[in-house]
Amino acid sequence: MSDRHTHGHGQQPHGRVHGHGHSHDHGRHDDHGHRHPRPHPHPSPGLRHRLAHLLTPHSHETADKLDPALESSARGLRALWVSLAVLGTTALAQAVVVALSGSVALLGDTVHNAADALTAVPLGIAFVLGRRAATRRFTYGYGRAEDLAGLAIVLTIAASAAFAAWAAVGRLLDPRPVEHLPAVAVAALVGFAGNEWVARYRIRVGREIGSAALVADGLHARTDGFTSLAVLLGAVGSALGWHLADPLVGLAITAAIALVLRDAAREVFRRVMDAVDPALVDRAELAVRAVPGVREVGELRLRWIGHRLRAELAVVVDGEVSVRQAHAIAVEAEHALLHAVPRLTAALVHADPAPVPGETDPHLALAHHLTA
Repeated sequence: MSDRHTHGHGQQPHGRVHGHGHSHDHGRHDDHGHRHPRPHPHPSPGLRHRLAHLLTPHSHETADKLDPALESSARGLRALWVSLAVLGTTALAQAVVVALSGSVALLGDTVHNAADALTAVPLGIAFVLGRRAATRRFTYGYGRAEDLAGLAIVLTIAASAAFAAWAAVGRLLDPRPVEHLPAVAVAALVGFAGNEWVARYRIRVGREIGSAALVADGLHARTDGFTSLAVLLGAVGSALGWHLADPLVGLAITAAIALVLRDAAREVFRRVMDAVDPALVDRAELAVRAVPGVREVGELRLRWIGHRLRAELAVVVDGEVSVRQAHAIAVEAEHALLHAVPRLTAALVHADPAPVPGETDPHLALAHHLTA
């Protein structure tokens, strides 16, 4: 006997998956008349019900809102547009100084800031796509668009590093004095302040909602802040009569950008490869083991889909319980996971009967498929 329970998309492969199509809204009936033993009963959500929750969301626990996916997407979009406004204003202010001073170094910094502001566009598109409902073709939804945006941001950081190196080497080969040094220094400080504020904001929101792409975008903003400091240090060196100061500092900043690029690329690569923090796996196992009726936790998998987590696991239950009892245990295991694992929006729980001496493995018919 085995039973499988899912929480999310409502598909029913092999006749063993019970689809509920809800997002942790307790007490709703599923398709086969089973009522989950959960508090806060709500009627079946129609259009008016969904609009009401969008306007007045309530919280079950700190990290367990009625619709955490929509809420986190909205926060990500808000972070992007605020960042775009701040960096756009910073780049505009620097462009004015560039026009007055003719500083090539400040021109490069301005281009960096403008490029960083524009990275909000692909990431914003990814957040909008991630809010679309799953389809028959994209059965897990469109959350992985964030990972594609993260790859684009990593490429942008790499291009920034290449541009900084090219500008520094060019200035070494052809040293030039910098004019209007006070204005250039002030513009560099404005660029650093704007980028650092945006970097902290993006990284904080990205980590809170679990968006690796937004964190990578924040790291990119920080690299442009370092570039602004390079302009400032170069201006100070030029003021002291050392014309090679600007290109040498530019090379040092290029190395710093390369280090940030490594960290951002590693984070995005892990997300694309479905890597998760092992602490989350441990937390999920502990939560499921504490569920009454669960004898053992078998295979447990977690994966990110954009900034949302999905779980798949098998639990061992008493082989003598009924299908309904096994299903109830699976529901409680899923419920425990939703409360224990932050940003988990869906779980698939498969109940296996505890083995008895001499019994044939019920999964034996699948063995030749699993070893391929």
